[in-house]
Amino acid sequence: MVLKAEIHCHIEGAAAPDLVESQARKYGADTSGFIRDGILVWHDFTSFLAAYDAASSLFRDEEDYARLAEHYLSSLAREGTIYSEFFTSPDHARRAGLSPAAYTAALAEGMRRAKAKTGIESRMIVTGVRHFGVEAVETAARFAARCSEPLVTGFGMGGDERFGQAEDYVRAFEIAREARLGITVHAGEFSGWESVRDALDHLRPSRIGHGVRAIENADLVRRIAAEGIVLECCPGSNVALQVFDDFDNHPFPQLRAAGCKVTLSSDDPPYFATSIGREYKIARQHFGLDDKALLAITRTAITAAFVDKATKTALLARLAQKA
Repeated sequence: MVLKAEIHCHIEGAAAPDLVESQARKYGADTSGFIRDGILVWHDFTSFLAAYDAASSLFRDEEDYARLAEHYLSSLAREGTIYSEFFTSPDHARRAGLSPAAYTAALAEGMRRAKAKTGIESRMIVTGVRHFGVEAVETAARFAARCSEPLVTGFGMGGDERFGQAEDYVRAFEIAREARLGITVHAGEFSGWESVRDALDHLRPSRIGHGVRAIENADLVRRIAAEGIVLECCPGSNVALQVFDDFDNHPFPQLRAAGCKVTLSSDDPPYFATSIGREYKIARQHFGLDDKALLAITRTAITAAFVDKATKTALLARLAQKA
């Protein structure tokens, strides 16, 4: 089994249907509107968001979130994953009635349980939601910067990338950068190549969440390769959401061939009938990657990880043993 690493996953979107149904029993909720035959169902982006919100609403207290992190990370470990970074949302915490600090501490507890049980290493990336506006994203950045939890090592921005201008969010990213957090930004998924350019120009991330629409501009692809920007690619998600019609039209191979640093992740795995294991299988079956190339993808992800040097060195040593 090829060792894997995942650096782009939304923790609320990683809740498996069996776990969601268990949470529904706990709270006496009905899941028939969005889970059928053990599968999360939706038919367009609006119904996807509705299913996502309904499932997320069943995680309400600290133990719920600890259980979520432990459950997801344990599933990753079973697929040969040695490192994971996932996105957290202070805004989701508040909607659940928890403080961001309590929410983060609960997730950290689950992460530590998973590590004790499986050995998987993991970290959190606090994210602001772009379409909630500048003030909300800056609030998330301030929380990330002041957070005392050592497993919080990055800051990012998700949400609707078509909302506002990248330059509106510069201060939020300055706050995070001043706190020495790793920086990533969702761009180049539903918006075109310009959103990637704007993120690079104004927010200066080391990684771009998705970034695949960069393929629309050859100069931008060359820039990404030259600057060593890492693309957090999620092919299963892209095809499920029809960013690209099918895997034969997905630009992962072209980006890789152009010298871009590409990685593989699952985004919101149960919603897209995927997992980190399936993403690696997609790369093998549709993009022609063999074990050596897949291990190189894992190495790229770990090298780009928002993690301390000692941990990174240890993870890379594990990979070297498999090379």
